[in-house]
Amino acid sequence: MKAAVYTKTKTGKILEIIDVDTPIPKDNEVLLKIRAASVNPLDWRLKARRPGVDLAGEVVAVGNRATQCKLGDAVFGTGKGAFAEYACAPESALAPKPPTLTFEQAACLPIAGLTALQGLRDTGKLLPGQKVLINGASGGIGTFAVQIAKSLGAEVTGVCSTRNVEMVRSLGADHIIDYTQQDFSLSGSKYHLVLDNVGNRTLLDFRTVMIPGGRCAMAGAPKELLAVLTRLLEALARRLFLRQKFIFFLAKIRKHDLAKLSELMTTGKRTPVIDKSYPLNGAAAAIAYVETGHARAKVLIVPSRIGDQE
Repeated sequence: MKAAVYTKTKTGKILEIIDVDTPIPKDNEVLLKIRAASVNPLDWRLKARRPGVDLAGEVVAVGNRATQCKLGDAVFGTGKGAFAEYACAPESALAPKPPTLTFEQAACLPIAGLTALQGLRDTGKLLPGQKVLINGASGGIGTFAVQIAKSLGAEVTGVCSTRNVEMVRSLGADHIIDYTQQDFSLSGSKYHLVLDNVGNRTLLDFRTVMIPGGRCAMAGAPKELLAVLTRLLEALARRLFLRQKFIFFLAKIRKHDLAKLSELMTTGKRTPVIDKSYPLNGAAAAIAYVETGHARAKVLIVPSRIGDQE
């Protein structure tokens, strides 16, 4: 089968599409024919040899102890090396694909959707009637966060650029701040929760717009490792001495939360938003596009597509 693989060169790592053996599922895994996979920042931050985590596809083989999936099932979730024609995934990291969603839409859900859901509900402890500011409302996490926050009964303010204002409004945001025209930290508004998906503002900026006892859930981080460590230490210090809480978090892959995302996406008008899709041999271009930080919503790899770009 064909798969995207990072190989070392004198100038660093490059992503190539090469022929590799089709993986064999372990006892608790299933093998999927990949119908779509989505790109996440960790695909370019970590540069694992076989990139790709988010996936959607059909079960073509099951491990000896796999009991929840059967051949032919359409599923979505997370696995390893998803930028390929086939990939393995643990049963515990998969859920049935919602029948109302395409494979492409389902592949958008796992990491971004779980991050939005858990950031708002668990880390942010968002309650009905509360006000939430979503920094990066037009990104992969943000587009889910706007919709999920509305489903939780919150009053939502989204921060995005001019070109994304109408898109964010269409997702249900009550208020929109165009960061090219207005600085949210100078708006005078106060929020129970700030969900930061970008990592491009200081914690003081967020503190300025948080109510006493408010929370800031941070899923976004700067690109440089030193900046990430500095931000972590600052967040810890503020948590020790302030009533306001600054919390870094990573999404946890939970089967019941994947099912919750499925439920949310099949009710009301909530839907995954797709910016671009690339064929498998366009994986490097897809990752590079996400790395720019200007992608709207989700970017996909669709192995069955032909060509080298959208």
